[in-house]
Amino acid sequence: MGGCFSKPKPGVLSRGRVRCPWHGACFNISTGDLEDFPGLDSLHKFQVKIEKEKVYVWASKQALQLQRRTKVMAKCISPSAGHSGSTNVLIVGAGAAGLVCAETLRQEGFSDRIVLCTLDRHLPYDRPKLSKSLDAQPEQLALRPKEFFRAYGIEVLTEAQVVTVDVRNKKVVFKDGFKLEYNKLLLAPGSSPKTLSCKGKEVENVFTIRTPEDANRVVRLARGRNAVVVGAGFLGMEVAAYLTEKAHSVSVVELEETPFRRFLGERVGRALMKMFENNRVKFYMQTEVSELRAQEGKLKEVVLKSSKVVRADVCVVGIGAVPATGFLRQSGISLDSRGFIPVNKVELGGLGRLLGWGWWEVQVRAPVPPTEPWALSPQMMQTNIPGVFAAGDAVTFPLAWRNNRKVNIPHWQMAHAQGRVAAQNMLAQEAEISTVPYLWTAMFGKSLRYAGYGEGFDDVIIQGDLEELKFVAFYTKGDEVIAVASMNYDPIVSKVAEVLASGRAIRKREVETGDMSWLTGKGS
Repeated sequence: MGGCFSKPKPGVLSRGRVRCPWHGACFNISTGDLEDFPGLDSLHKFQVKIEKEKVYVWASKQALQLQRRTKVMAKCISPSAGHSGSTNVLIVGAGAAGLVCAETLRQEGFSDRIVLCTLDRHLPYDRPKLSKSLDAQPEQLALRPKEFFRAYGIEVLTEAQVVTVDVRNKKVVFKDGFKLEYNKLLLAPGSSPKTLSCKGKEVENVFTIRTPEDANRVVRLARGRNAVVVGAGFLGMEVAAYLTEKAHSVSVVELEETPFRRFLGERVGRALMKMFENNRVKFYMQTEVSELRAQEGKLKEVVLKSSKVVRADVCVVGIGAVPATGFLRQSGISLDSRGFIPVNKVELGGLGRLLGWGWWEVQVRAPVPPTEPWALSPQMMQTNIPGVFAAGDAVTFPLAWRNNRKVNIPHWQMAHAQGRVAAQNMLAQEAEISTVPYLWTAMFGKSLRYAGYGEGFDDVIIQGDLEELKFVAFYTKGDEVIAVASMNYDPIVSKVAEVLASGRAIRKREVETGDMSWLTGKGS
């Protein structure tokens, strides 16, 4: 987020906006407003005059020093009385989706009560940075200072666990028995990391990276000692890369043949694996953990199913996550077979069935004032229950760019976009998600960028040099490019994202030749 404001670099100018080549955020060139995520703030705009060969810019010193601009927001005119009673909008989860929803409501002029509740002990922070910078302190990760929440009347309940959602009475119940009513509800609970189920799983010094405290403890325990990372996805590889300069040894255990294989393909995965091996990371592939052995209760060895025994003083588990939606199972809010919350599949009969009504009765008896615009019309990011929205890692949603295919995309950028769209639809603005998925990671000072949705790709077209880690990889399905990844090839991923965002399909034959002139056509 902050990287977009640091120093000049080759952005992508397209359709009246400029896209950051590092993180994909888009800003309107006339207003400076943030139009696509990630990020929370906009850019300043300045008066410009061109005379002959000279360009004159009028700017205040303050604007130049601040670099970023927070949009004008409404303030709460109906403050709560000590966290009790009812609320107009309740947001469960304080990650990117929850925070952006709250901020968007204020930006759109909503001045009633907003309550944001989180399991964390901290105000909203940048969780993806935990695995990239394990030493980071909570105040360094904070997305907004506490004064921000106070100024705009966004109440934050920390260490607050919702255990029940009562959609009939529009009320949530917390673990400590506290109850809070809502008018509209956003569910953004995120996900819970999977844990090992092997023998010895209860030993000390085995972590999932979920909080700043987790990350900080891993660094302390790994310093000068032996670290094992289970899982060679983004989290595991980021942790492994960070620990190489801290730990005596770093080992990675993975069930697949290469890191990132399902996401980036065999060839790119193998090239990245070699980069790690050159930085003295040891890989144990096509195996998994069978036992964690302890000495005096603390981890000492990781035993693999291949019979290999790896010395370990600390272990980080990054083997995926599951949606944190267990508290919704008896609520009447639909979950799919994997526990995700489907959105934008509105069946007003769902509430009627929950209450034992027929379809025709919902039109008459639904406990929703008919003056509420969302009561009788489908809204993007809404669940099967009118007025209950969901966003972030725990949802499946129709991806317009892929023919409205129902997908789950647990990306930082996507959570931002969904939070904004949910807020807009709470206000009956009928907004839709049009963003192209965009993510990035950094390892050993090198950044990998990715745009699109590549699940199910059947071929990878690579231009550049994998050995030199200067490449662009196009992921295709049939005749169409569905995703792109690059390293040391900026700003090509942002260029491709703009082409895809314009609605133009990119054909496989266009990228097979190595001729990139098509990037200068429509959308660039």
